[in-house]
Amino acid sequence: MSDFRPFRAVRPADGMEQKVNCPPYDVISFEEAREIGRSPESFMHVIRAEIDLPMESDHYAESVYLKAKENFERMLNDGILVQEEEPIYYVYWQKMKDHVQIGVVGGASVEEYQKDLIKKHELTRQDKEEDRVNHIKTVNANTGMVFLTFRADEKLDYLLQEYCKQLPLSMRVIDENDVEHRLYAVREEEKVAKLRSAFEEIECMYIADGHHRAASSSRVRDLLKESNLEHTGDEEYNFFMAVAFPHSHLEIMDYNRVVQDLNGLSESEFLERVEFAFEVEDAPESPFKPLKRHDFGMCLLGKWYRLTAREGTFDAKDPVSSLDVDILQKNLLSPLLGIDNPRKDSRIDFVGGIRGLSALENRIANGWAVAFSMFPTSMEELLAVADQGRIMPPKSTWFEPKLRSGLVVHLLR
Repeated sequence: MSDFRPFRAVRPADGMEQKVNCPPYDVISFEEAREIGRSPESFMHVIRAEIDLPMESDHYAESVYLKAKENFERMLNDGILVQEEEPIYYVYWQKMKDHVQIGVVGGASVEEYQKDLIKKHELTRQDKEEDRVNHIKTVNANTGMVFLTFRADEKLDYLLQEYCKQLPLSMRVIDENDVEHRLYAVREEEKVAKLRSAFEEIECMYIADGHHRAASSSRVRDLLKESNLEHTGDEEYNFFMAVAFPHSHLEIMDYNRVVQDLNGLSESEFLERVEFAFEVEDAPESPFKPLKRHDFGMCLLGKWYRLTAREGTFDAKDPVSSLDVDILQKNLLSPLLGIDNPRKDSRIDFVGGIRGLSALENRIANGWAVAFSMFPTSMEELLAVADQGRIMPPKSTWFEPKLRSGLVVHLLR
């Protein structure tokens, strides 16, 4: 059973959604945030408030969070943002090229998150958690959505399709990647009840993306619960804003790797050692994009190869060891290139598939030594790892399209 509730959403005033919406805080650079923030109506002033402070400011100082609160309250007071009168859901429809996915924006239960009824597959970093805790606590709101998924359910899928046909369009934006986002407000009491009832039949949900947002919301809830002598469990801080999609709607893109040097090896020495765990052949095309599991593209000093993991170099029955990202890490990145902790090693970088393989070639042209193109992790692989309570290697999944910030906000009190 999943307790996924409607809430009194804060949203852009009618007609303001295109000006207000912006990318999530964690997928853009400071320079990109400043450029987007040239518009005073942009929600970037809330999620990246450091753009409104002196250039030399510490991006994690208290002044940044206080500025975010000030900017949020300004947008409410100026009527750029408004709050719904009653708790509602939003059906969130996205289209990127030919791919369409439909989910529901609502409040996910912190208690279920803490009891692992909302399952995780990634570790979180303390510093990134602390940043979001300070932001959520100071602004008193969830300003970004956690990206949830659940095993596809016929009843819920039918409702989503029908509500997109029946309900008037509430918001529509086209983002900088030509992705179309539509939101349909579910206000009618009967329709709200049907959605809530349908979610109650979902056994559990999974975090697809947004582990730091969920973890920080959990910590903020504990702080607010502790300070509230009349805590009941129904307060808004017991829920965090999320959008939940059927797993069958989602696509994971490749999450590629690029490394600065060959760890002291010559090109011939490196290739010879790669052959211990992989079959190596010239790639049939350049750049090379793998077409199946356990195949990898490798661009070594400008030349593309196809690598195929040799049998016996991984446990095919283990949901983590059989992941391509784990195979590459344990059989090449760590033993040959000395990258034992990819979370912290500055010699490795990760490039989302949305940027294309040309981004890897550009890195090689600019002095990086070797790049690896990956076959995307599947949704079934992600669910299998989470069901076992296991953790995937870092940077295993890249979801597109991204969720927009500023279209819906959840107040905690």
